[in-house]
Amino acid sequence: MAEKVKIFVNGAFVDSKTTEFLPVENPATREILAEVPLTTLSEIDEAIHLANVAFSTWKEVATPERARLFLKYQHILKERQKEIAEVLSKENGKNFADAMGDVWRGIEVVEHACNISTLMMGETVENVARGVDTYSYIQPLGICAGITPFNFPAMIPLWMFPVAIACGNAFILKPSEQTPMTSNKLAELFVEAGFPKGLLNVIHGSKDQVNHILNHPEIKAISFVGSVPVAEHVYRTGTQNLKRVQAFGGAKNHMVVMPDANKQQVINNLVGASCGAAGQRCMAISVAVLVGEAQNWADEIKTALSNIQPGIWNDDKAAYGPLINQNSKNKVLRLIKSAYTQGADVLLDGSDCVVEGYENGYFVGPTLFNNVTAEMDIYKEEIFGPALLLMKANSLDEAIEIINNNPYGNGTSIFTSSGAAARK
Repeated sequence: MAEKVKIFVNGAFVDSKTTEFLPVENPATREILAEVPLTTLSEIDEAIHLANVAFSTWKEVATPERARLFLKYQHILKERQKEIAEVLSKENGKNFADAMGDVWRGIEVVEHACNISTLMMGETVENVARGVDTYSYIQPLGICAGITPFNFPAMIPLWMFPVAIACGNAFILKPSEQTPMTSNKLAELFVEAGFPKGLLNVIHGSKDQVNHILNHPEIKAISFVGSVPVAEHVYRTGTQNLKRVQAFGGAKNHMVVMPDANKQQVINNLVGASCGAAGQRCMAISVAVLVGEAQNWADEIKTALSNIQPGIWNDDKAAYGPLINQNSKNKVLRLIKSAYTQGADVLLDGSDCVVEGYENGYFVGPTLFNNVTAEMDIYKEEIFGPALLLMKANSLDEAIEIINNNPYGNGTSIFTSSGAAARK
């Protein structure tokens, strides 16, 4: 029988009182690793109450004292990085090197939290008006909440709760129900670092639990990373309840390749940026706009992508792991199929990819499309899989126009040896 994932409340791991659970799969094998609880709403209320109690004293703790605890926490995270990465790899599917990077990027933010004292300084202005001086203090809000996705189970929670807590707040973390065990490991080490009880609380669940957080009057600020529809819902609901909200949704990241760019550098970067983490990154490069003579590089890009393959987390030869679940795989397969019917040139099709010994895994091989246009579904939607689209432009200005017309543009990189020469 699969273990039941615990919730973390007031400094201790406890069994949820719920009778509703969801399976946590290893996406490479479909093995059920654990069952995650749909935390009861009364348990969330209790966690928020205890967070408020912790906040009432924590906000009075001097910022250097808070920073010293985070110095200890980042030291523990570094010592246990491999341990965290292994938990992450098994529930998320990332290869071990990618998982180690996931954890490390989070550790870097904890290091930033260690330096929070200098960022908590207010301002004074003399004589803002005749005989009037002004001053400002930076003070904590109260209880903040984070709703985090499956694709970076360590990095994104560590983006959120260390900075919020270092600033004097308490925190409620609701990680993805698909990758709950990594967050619990982070909470375990948080206790080991010696933080007071109740500052960090981890509750698990799905839509109902998120909505309860969005509507709870004691939650003052919310940070979210995930899909576009959910980001819109989180932002709309949270702001209607007068909360501070930052909500990051999906994206369609482009790389513009100018003909004077270093070809090998471009190809190397495209391979990693499109297929790394199985393409399940909000900053994945899923579109390369080839300008002018760079349009002739398609065959070499194809060769490079053909040389990488997915595999399980501890396979050193694997370039990336499986997709997170069957729904994600089905979406990628649907978009690949649509590319055929809508006229793209399919140079590589990873639909039938099988990893020997792991035939049940949610694997998709590297996939490459050429002559993609802005009207195709595979361009209009976020793929979130190991697929790269090649588009054509005659100039940098035309390439930029393509990107600006995409509603989900997030990040763009331009590869060129000379930006000034490339625009002529």
